[in-house]
Amino acid sequence: ADYLSGVTEDAILSDLIGAYTVLFDQLNNLGGEWLQIEEPALVLDQTEEEQQLFIKIYQELLKNKNKLKVLLQTYFGDLRDSYQEIIKLDFDGIGLDFVEGRESVKLVQKYGFPQDKLLFAGVVNGKNIWRNHYQKTLSLLKDLGNIDNIVINTSCSLQHVPVTTENEIKLSKEILNHFAFSKEKLVEVSEISEIYVKKNTSLLDKNIALFDKNRVQENIQLKQKITHLTDKDFIRTPSLVERRADQIKALRLPLLPTTTIGSFPQTPEVRKARLQYKRGELSKSDYEAFLEEKIKECLELQENIGLDVLVHGEFERNDMVEYFGEQLDGYIFTQKAWVQSYGTRCVKPPIVWGDITRPQAMTVRWSAYAQSQTSKPVKGMLTGPVTILNWSFPREDISLKESTLQLALAVQEEVLDLEKAGIKIIQIDEAALREKLPLRRSDWYSEYLDWSIPAFRLVHSKVKAETQIHTHMCYSEFEDIIPSIDAMDADVISFEASRSQLSIIDALKAHHFQTLVGPGVYDIHSPRIPSSQEIKIQLEKILNKLPMEQVWVNPDCGLKTRGNKETIPSLTHLVEATKEVRKEKITYDK
Repeated sequence: ADYLSGVTEDAILSDLIGAYTVLFDQLNNLGGEWLQIEEPALVLDQTEEEQQLFIKIYQELLKNKNKLKVLLQTYFGDLRDSYQEIIKLDFDGIGLDFVEGRESVKLVQKYGFPQDKLLFAGVVNGKNIWRNHYQKTLSLLKDLGNIDNIVINTSCSLQHVPVTTENEIKLSKEILNHFAFSKEKLVEVSEISEIYVKKNTSLLDKNIALFDKNRVQENIQLKQKITHLTDKDFIRTPSLVERRADQIKALRLPLLPTTTIGSFPQTPEVRKARLQYKRGELSKSDYEAFLEEKIKECLELQENIGLDVLVHGEFERNDMVEYFGEQLDGYIFTQKAWVQSYGTRCVKPPIVWGDITRPQAMTVRWSAYAQSQTSKPVKGMLTGPVTILNWSFPREDISLKESTLQLALAVQEEVLDLEKAGIKIIQIDEAALREKLPLRRSDWYSEYLDWSIPAFRLVHSKVKAETQIHTHMCYSEFEDIIPSIDAMDADVISFEASRSQLSIIDALKAHHFQTLVGPGVYDIHSPRIPSSQEIKIQLEKILNKLPMEQVWVNPDCGLKTRGNKETIPSLTHLVEATKEVRKEKITYDK
């Protein structure tokens, strides 16, 4: 932690322990029996100093529990750095995650578990929607040894899954039988306890029967295709530097090319037309004519503003993951399975039901139409395989790596079809690349980056040298994985950067980043309109650290959630600032 001048750690600790002691006393006075204290930070890499600080705090705090029973609850990982010390402390219960905690079973086996405490065993997955495989769970519990004081628990809170399958009236009972949302997970906790403690075989037999059936038919051809992938399939040739010359000739763009990230404002008119089409109130031909008109308007707007590389606006898309999932075999969708994303924003993630394939082109129709309406390059816009999977409920019967490779092959087919249709720039967004990065740095590569980065490379490995591949990343901090991002081998990467005061630029420079970059020069999450001068200052900051030839100019994210009244002047100012900087730089260089 950072402390104000004159404030010591001991003073903070004294006040903090005092505040918690007051809470303990209040709960005791109210007759409270159990208090759950959540410490998920314990599953992160712990320094010796942090471990000692934890022990110091709780040795003092637990002296004041009186009759209160205190449960230390952890989740999203294991306690490999501090388990030995934690079990010595005066907690009455300790909650361990046996779903994501890879070392949790080994820790209990190696160091045991105190008989004077309750083990809250997180064996029901609180982050995914699949039914629990009771036999596997019982086997795990058996592996823990002779521990009588076990409470069956979820691996984490249930805010990550929808409320109940009872709200889903369009999915068949056969499909819903395989799902457990929050309400169903509580039933699972009860049933596993009933089987484990009371040996209720009828509940176990029913669960065994569910898992004995083949839920989906395996796509043998797809499996063989993945099995036969070689190192060459993940490498694009020629190299990044060599193909850059081909792209300069093919695209003929000015220095500091201007563009947007992809989506344009989804006005009430656009949302209304999509809803009417889904309800059958608008014919397919009328809906497509409407979309063509919106695309033409969007292209004219961008040309009038003076942007160098255009986008079609994505008016046909409801969501950057759901839109693709709806067109891929292997996905299913719910009606009301909403979960919290952040704040009051909720999302309805699609579910990976089976093997993923692309039955037909998904975006070519709209990108090709847009390119036919202008002489300027129009970017093809795709969501990358890692983001599609990270923003879905994934399968549990195959690895995340295998599902991602299936998606990568499907998106690869789309990339090649876009190229055949004359699209010279193709953007493959990986907004959620960072989201599934393991919490422990030691697991980053072996558990995630060693397969997620190659999966992205697989998507674009077969395109021509003159085809320029872009990607976009947002919603995360990327400074500590810059080498991995460079290893994606995209030609251009745009980042969300304005809200972090362009801090990523220093990281790019420090790591000798080779890819062309478009750090966002203004924040689209605010309705505030940046002035030309403000954007110019941002650009100058970037160019003080990166060569002009390496920089693209763009907002920091898509414009879907903004209105035209902010979007048009903001983009106009972006182009004005860029032209001014170009002129000054070129004049100065001369």
